Parts: sequence; C-alpha cells; structure tokens
Amino acid sequence: MKKNDAFQGYDPDGDFCEIFGPADGKQTQNPLAQRLSKYNIRTLNQRNSAAERELHNLGITFTVYSDSGAIDRILPFDPIPRQISQADWKVLEKGCRQRVMALNAFLADVYGKQKIFKDKIIPKALVTGNKNFRKEMVGVKLPHSTYTHISGVDLIRDEHGEFLVLEDNCRSPSGVSYVIENRHLMMRSFPDLMEGVKVMPVSDYGKRLKATLTETTPARYQNPQVVLLTPGVFNSAYFEHVFLAREMGVPLVEGRDLVVDEEDRVFMKTISGLERVHMIYRRIDDAFLDPEVFRKDSMLGAPGLMRSLKAGKVAIANAVGAGVADDKAVYAYMPRIIKYYLDEDPVLNNVETWICREKDALAYVLEHLEDLVVKPVGESGGYGIVIGPMATKAELAAVRRELKKNPSNYIAQPMIRLSVSPTLTKAGLRPRHVDLRPFVLTGEEPWVLPGGLTRVAMREGSLVVNSSQGGGSKDTWVMR
Repeated sequence: MKKNDAFQGYDPDGDFCEIFGPADGKQTQNPLAQRLSKYNIRTLNQRNSAAERELHNLGITFTVYSDSGAIDRILPFDPIPRQISQADWKVLEKGCRQRVMALNAFLADVYGKQKIFKDKIIPKALVTGNKNFRKEMVGVKLPHSTYTHISGVDLIRDEHGEFLVLEDNCRSPSGVSYVIENRHLMMRSFPDLMEGVKVMPVSDYGKRLKATLTETTPARYQNPQVVLLTPGVFNSAYFEHVFLAREMGVPLVEGRDLVVDEEDRVFMKTISGLERVHMIYRRIDDAFLDPEVFRKDSMLGAPGLMRSLKAGKVAIANAVGAGVADDKAVYAYMPRIIKYYLDEDPVLNNVETWICREKDALAYVLEHLEDLVVKPVGESGGYGIVIGPMATKAELAAVRRELKKNPSNYIAQPMIRLSVSPTLTKAGLRPRHVDLRPFVLTGEEPWVLPGGLTRVAMREGSLVVNSSQGGGSKDTWVMR
C-alpha cells in the first residue's frame, strides 16, 4: 500500500485491516485512505482535540464508578471512520435480523410452552436456573411476542475477514447515542472528509425507535403515550437516556414519577395532573423495576408495574426476563436455537465456545487455559474476562480455582485477533483493534440501524474495546 505522511509506520502486523483488507499482499488503495492523505497528523490531532472538547461541552459522557477521581468522562472519539461495504452490510443486516428473530422466538417459548426444553435442544436447568430468568413472566402474553425490542449484536472480524458474533445484548444495550452523535461530530468537524461520500444515514433512529415502541403497546390503545424510565442522573448511561427521550420526543421519567392505580393503570405525574402511560422503555434492571415483586428496597421503579403488565394495560421494553437470552452459555446454543425456530442455518457464525458446565469442555479448558479467553456467563462490559495468552501466572491460577469451584459460571473461547482500523495517535495513524455493535429494533418486523457502534481499543495491543475498560468509538460508514 502506498504510505502517505499519516500512514508512515502503519503496520497491521498480520491482522485484517478495515481499510486495506487482509495482510496477504493483496491490499488495495482505498478512497478513504486517499482522502486521508490530504491531511497531516498535526491537522488531524488539532481537529480531533476540538471534537473531543465539543463532546465534553455537550455533556456526551459516561460514568466510571470505579474511578473515584472522575465521575463523568467523555467516550474517547477517534475521527478515522470505519467503513463497511454494501456487500458486507447486506450479510450483517440479514444475520442480525435472523438472530434477533430467533431470540424473540426463544424468549416467547421459554416463557410460554417451553417446547425447546421438551425437545431437548437446550438444557432446561441452564435457562430456568439463570439469574435473569423471571418466573413471574411465565404465561404473560406480549404484543407481537416481542421480548427484546432493542437488541445489540456484538460482532468481531477475524484475521481472515469473517464476521463472527461475540455476544447478544437483550436487556438494555447502550451506545446508540454515540452512533448518532459520532456522525454529527464528523459532519461538523470533518465536512471535507465526508463531502461527496455516499454513506447510509443514522439520524432517523429516534423516529424508528418511537415507531417500534408504539407498535408493541397493547393494541386497543390509540396514540399511546411512551415514556423512558431512567434510574436518574447518576447512572452511567444517563446522557443516553436524555438523548433518546429527546430524539423520540417522549417524557423522561424516574420511578417516583409513576403511579399505578387500583385498576392496574400506569400514570405519570405532570404539572397538569396524572397522565396515562401505555409503554415504558425502561433503562433499569429487572430487580429494581417493581418493589411489589422484586427487590423490596428499590426506589428506582414503581410499585404495581408488573400488575399492570400482566393485566395488559402497559407494555415494557425490553421485556422483563429478556436478559436470560444474554447469558453467554445460552449464546453457545444459538446455532441450534436458530435452526430450531427458523429452520435455517446461521448467517453469522458464533465464535467457537466451550461451556464449562459440561465435563468434557471443562477438562479441555483447564488443559488449554493459557490459550483461551475465559468469561463469566452473567457479566457484561468486559468485567471478569481473563485473556489466557496475556494473563499472569497468578491470574491463571485464580481462574483455574474458580473454574473448578463453579464451572457453570464460565465459558471459554479461543483468542481471536480482532480486525484493526487506522486510529489517530500522536505518532500518526496506527492499527487498533475494533468490534461492531449493530442495533436491531423489533416491532412487527426487525430493522437494523445501518452501521452501529464501532468500539476501538485505544491502547496499543489491547483487545478489550469496552468503554468501561478504556475503549473509545468511531463513526461507522455503511457505504451506499
């Protein structure tokens, strides 16, 4: 590949590069790279500093609870976009739609007739023993049988360029606000880089989300009132809650703003009195939603919400109990789940996974611990992950003890070299590992936001892209 000033020293070192392709000598000059050649590193860094100041001034932040020195931080922004061709996007879109359709069918069955257990496709104890399984939802009918209205499918690309599913997010997947704001930021800070480039838009997400939530309210209500329920200003994703409520044009409420009357109807308090609520897009966990049913000490939800849900007088997105489909052990069964409900082979493959609750799998993992990535099944955000090839002897010894003590709590996967994308550093453009989280909205039919959140491991050599672990984000361009 031809190197310009910005690309001096750029070496993917055998990894698949999102701009130049496979590291096999067949790289082609990319139009984006040609445009970047017009900039020097000083100019890129100056513009990027201005963009990050704008993020901070706009309050586009997330909270790091473990860092006592700083409550709010901006998500590090990288101005070098990640491109996805239309051909690749068609595959990703089809695969994400298929996966979310199967997940909704699975959840409807788990809380319905439970045929998948009777047909021995997946062990019943694996699901009903999951901490996110809610027995209170068994037998509850939901509009369109939609349980995960907003889903995030985490994808990676291996060294051969194949997209693989890393995990599913069916509770309250976050990050879509960064998808939209990153695009706005690029349009303001790098209009010359975007000029004439045919990129699929992302700015209609709020309209799509409102339509999805409206479609999945109880059918008899006309012009249903949608609200977004937030835990409050101290939540790590509070900026996103405000952003999405504004994008949809709906009220942002806290639990103390909601009341349930004796007829199981939900109302919100307003300066004009009580106003009926028909759909709650909640961004709080199941356990805190209704103190009548779950945690008695919760001050975040409102008493009676589950009564209203069961009476068909309110809808809740995502559905209570949808988190059982997030489980990393359930993830390992997804190829079988897709085949069972849709009679199709997966469009997007899983990463090879060993379920440590199974005897043979546990034996393999213990024998090859130094080569594998071990993950707790119920965690998210990159917490609790042990990357064998990068772990210390003490870390490996600790996870070995945990695996023997509680094998059901873990899965293991091979370490995959995530694809890299040129990322701005003070030394120039350098390869940094990336993943991708497309967002899928499901009302009557699933719809996939073009692109999604590209997260980038800002530290050299790091494979952990989560914002809670120091990762940043890029704008994602799906080319027309």
